Amino acid sequence: MMDRQSEREARSREAPILEDLPNLPGIICAMQLAPGLAEHLGGLAHVLLADHFPGATISRSERELLATAVSAQNACFFCADSHGAVAAALMRRDGVTDPTVIADGVASGSVEALSPKMAALHEIAVKVATDARRLGTEQVTQALAAGASSGDVKLAILIASAFCMYNRMVDGLKAKTFADPRMYEGHALRLAEMGYRQG
Repeated sequence: MMDRQSEREARSREAPILEDLPNLPGIICAMQLAPGLAEHLGGLAHVLLADHFPGATISRSERELLATAVSAQNACFFCADSHGAVAAALMRRDGVTDPTVIADGVASGSVEALSPKMAALHEIAVKVATDARRLGTEQVTQALAAGASSGDVKLAILIASAFCMYNRMVDGLKAKTFADPRMYEGHALRLAEMGYRQG
């Protein structure tokens, strides 16, 4: 079984599924396939990851960590690495120590560095990504008991659902993915500052 870096490198060497795809990385490739896709896909990401969400208490970096966890669960390296980089940039801006270690841990499936509330929301998001019908009241009750709000639970479910879609777009197209996760850092700083809305 390959380690994550070997898998990432193998994925970066794959050719796109079609020769006429835009030579752009990840979801950016998908966004260019039809008018309006960039606006709508970016807008959905912005609502879920950056905008105020009714009743939610989790921070932008915590939302990005959920996107990272779901993308890693789905083995979508572009999305896991790019959103892990955004999470790290946001945590660094907020003065969190070792943000890259935290993001890398989440991308590896670890909840060790997360608060009990975030670990419970992580479980909800990953459960939705793997088999949404198996999400039960016990996981929701655990999250609420750990301090999550109803809005946090709703947001975790929506982030997981949306990122399953984004992950399938990227990997279905076999869009360009970088072998070196540091390639995402510059773009991550811009997303941390500006969010995901186009224009």
